[in-house]
Amino acid sequence: MITWFDSYKLLGIPATQWIYAAVAALVSYVVISSALRVLVARLAAVAARTSTHFDDIIVDVLRRTHRLTVFMAAVLIGTEFLDLSAKWDNRLSHLWFLVIGFQLALWVNHGVSVWSAHRLQSAAATAHNPVITTMMSWMLRALLWSVLLLAILANMGVNITAFVASLGVGGVAVALAVQSILSDLFASLAIGLDKPFEIGDFIVFNDVAGSIEHIGLKTTRIRSLSGEQIVCSNTELLKNTIHNYKRMSERRIVFGFGVTYDCTPDQLREVPQIVKTAVDAAGNTRFDRAHFKQFGESSLDFEVVYYVTDPSFNLYMDIQQKINLDLMSALGERNIEFAFPTRTLHVLGTSVSEAKAEQTEHARPRIRSLGASHPGSAAQ
Repeated sequence: MITWFDSYKLLGIPATQWIYAAVAALVSYVVISSALRVLVARLAAVAARTSTHFDDIIVDVLRRTHRLTVFMAAVLIGTEFLDLSAKWDNRLSHLWFLVIGFQLALWVNHGVSVWSAHRLQSAAATAHNPVITTMMSWMLRALLWSVLLLAILANMGVNITAFVASLGVGGVAVALAVQSILSDLFASLAIGLDKPFEIGDFIVFNDVAGSIEHIGLKTTRIRSLSGEQIVCSNTELLKNTIHNYKRMSERRIVFGFGVTYDCTPDQLREVPQIVKTAVDAAGNTRFDRAHFKQFGESSLDFEVVYYVTDPSFNLYMDIQQKINLDLMSALGERNIEFAFPTRTLHVLGTSVSEAKAEQTEHARPRIRSLGASHPGSAAQ
């Protein structure tokens, strides 16, 4: 029986070698699959006891080992039992390189996907900019598959120097064709690296004011105060001076008021302390100064500066309202009145009725003199 297997040949190879190769391939497939399952189970047990995400990524990557690559590796191991020519040995070495390279690329690609997904989830939870993660994921994948393709071609004996040069020329042509898109793309990268604003920040530039909703690769979307969504090109956005109110740690407030000229100097000296008491009582504030600033046209003007230690605009308005009401109460108790625009006319020496009578008396002779000169002018 064995003699028959040795004498029967398929493609010039005895049947015995084919049987040995098939058995070796089957055993190799079982061994490799079992080893992967055991390794993944051990690593998963270790990863469950740690708080880092790196070991979780490794476990997830190993679980995504492609069955085709395991099968091809087992077949290639089985071919070692075949008496092949030197030409086939060279081809099988290229095939080994292809299988291993393809599986490594799949592992790295899936690892990048898991890493980027984890980063994007973290960004959504912390309102961080996801642009840099997305662009890094794209660049890593492009670099990975480009290197794999060039490595396979070089392993097969293809001269890749001219190929790389042609890709460079083609890249320049494509870059010139999509210049505006690339400009927005690099502007998006600048936003991701420099982080002038993030999702949820309230910004103001030119006549636009609103909260950042989405930062994309080409545009940024802003929800304005009136409710509509404003879509702005990343390049145009970075050309403007941006006011980011979300990152304001505290708010400096300057306001003024005026009292009437009826106030005495002693009353005016009390006003700064009254203002300080009102500001301190409002809460979440830090008083800076209050001064009798100037003599206005119809008021004695005071200027007040204080800080709100919370950037919330609504809280600032509540504090300012409380300060205003406390000032009205405290100044009213001391008979200090707020000034409003007024103008008083003082006529010195005579009363108003006497001034009017005097104007009438002075006006009458002028009227008569005009009447006397009129006939003479007519006679002429």
